[in-house]
Amino acid sequence: MRASQTRALAAAFLSLFSIVGFALYGMPFFYDFFVRDLGWTRWQVTSGNALSKLIVGPLFGFAAGALIDRFGPRRLMMAGIVMAGAALVGFASVAGLTAFYIFYFFNALGYVCGGPLPVQVLLTRWFRDARGKAMGVAYLGIGVGGAIVPILAVALTQALGWRGALRVLGVLMIVVALPAAFVVHEPPRLDADARASRPPSLAPALAQPAFWLLAFGSLASIGAIGGTTQNLKLYLGLDRHLTQAQIAVTLSVILVGSIVGRLLMGWLADRWPKKRVMLLVYAIVACVIPPLAFFESPGAIRVCAFLFGIGLGGDYMIIPLVAAELFDIRVMGRLLGLVLTTDSIAEAVVPLGVAMLRDRTGSYAVGFAVIVALAGAGAVAVALLPTEPRQGEEDSPVAQAFRPAKTTAGQP
Repeated sequence: MRASQTRALAAAFLSLFSIVGFALYGMPFFYDFFVRDLGWTRWQVTSGNALSKLIVGPLFGFAAGALIDRFGPRRLMMAGIVMAGAALVGFASVAGLTAFYIFYFFNALGYVCGGPLPVQVLLTRWFRDARGKAMGVAYLGIGVGGAIVPILAVALTQALGWRGALRVLGVLMIVVALPAAFVVHEPPRLDADARASRPPSLAPALAQPAFWLLAFGSLASIGAIGGTTQNLKLYLGLDRHLTQAQIAVTLSVILVGSIVGRLLMGWLADRWPKKRVMLLVYAIVACVIPPLAFFESPGAIRVCAFLFGIGLGGDYMIIPLVAAELFDIRVMGRLLGLVLTTDSIAEAVVPLGVAMLRDRTGSYAVGFAVIVALAGAGAVAVALLPTEPRQGEEDSPVAQAFRPAKTTAGQP
């Protein structure tokens, strides 16, 4: 049992390291090269992420969750790793928007199949008492990968050019993450005869206001984070005229902060009500974006980047923990698939909208104001969530299965 949990944790860490750390947070580092070398606008260079997520999220998010509920996350993780890595290799040959969109489609599909969704289900089912800690350790992969990729990208770009750097990063993703996903064991079934019975209905969860508050809160905060991270390299490089090395350090500081955030929020999630931790995360995101965008001193920017990283680090991680506390764990794949779909829409629309506002107004001021308002709205939605599990959930068979065993006086 412990060996299987270790494999699951390693596979989760390396999958997030590659698919989110390298691919999601690594691609924006190359956006200004597309603008300078290919003559694209900011809208065009952010539209690949936007259009791919608008297509892939609604079409495949829920379907991926249903497949995970029925067959487990392992095979989907392997497919996602290969698609996301191949997409980065493909970006290296892009000369026009059509190819750019095609490879971004596979990048987004890889994210859905091999990223947070299967990882969240894998760890939610393998871990019980220390679920918050396990999620925090796995999500360190995003921070480590995202902190390494800007520095590595600078070195590779200087040695091989930006196209060569993309090829190397894509191959590294597959080499690093695929073996661990191949050897991981599928998590145990939650019902003894689940293969012979139909999965539980999602309707009871959808009937609760808590689900819609969670979905909107997640959508708003993920949109704010995506709007910031997808435009930050463009803003610092083309508007603020920082050097590639200065920008790489700033982006790495964000992801180093995310490591601290994941450890801290994972630790707090095992001790505080999950709602309180989620509210803290969303408040950090809302409060730190304005100084990150408008402070002049590079040192002050890095301090704000570190704080922003703390909020970023806890964001994705806390969503499945809150969901597992409020809803039937047997429907986690489909439920998180729906949340992922709404998150994908926000991750698509908000960065694109911010880039469009910059192209039209000549400034990022209005776009960053929209991001802050969105993050604040997400914090309000989280504040309205119930603190305790829904009525009757504490007595359900699933809750009993995942509740730590009670001890009596004198017993360990």
